[in-house]
Amino acid sequence: MQYTLSVLVENHAGVLSKISGLFSRRGFNIDSLAVGVTSNPDVSRITIVANGDEYVVEQLEKQLNKVIPVIKVKRLNNGEFISRELIMIKVHCAASKRAEIIKTVEIMQAKIVDVAQSCVTVEYCECTSRVETLIDLLKPYGIREIVRTGTIAIDRGNTALSV
Repeated sequence: MQYTLSVLVENHAGVLSKISGLFSRRGFNIDSLAVGVTSNPDVSRITIVANGDEYVVEQLEKQLNKVIPVIKVKRLNNGEFISRELIMIKVHCAASKRAEIIKTVEIMQAKIVDVAQSCVTVEYCECTSRVETLIDLLKPYGIREIVRTGTIAIDRGNTALSV
């Protein structure tokens, strides 16, 4: 099962290394990792997406709470949070297929951010499943390059993870 953890940490050098090292020591692979400063410049938020079973995730939560620079750990429950991922895709674009590609991009509500003679670069920010759908739709044209950010996530409604 896939789990999303939101972790507030002190904004210091080496904190990300400690967090990723904890996962590494337990043989737990991170599928997505995104880090950014919060509204408080002394605090960063790490969003971690990983696959595993309930027991392993509980152990990781407990271990994360023991790491000194960690302020707070929260598991985000499916359906109770909003997540987004940014992707840029460079697609081969023969002149004869350009209209088809543009139509696909428009239907998915993505945006063309660069056009060259034989390729276009598409930008898309959506949940991971819709990102995967766009990739699948563009594969037949020939994907030259993909760049993806990690997933970021926030609770729905009034709930907020804060210090």
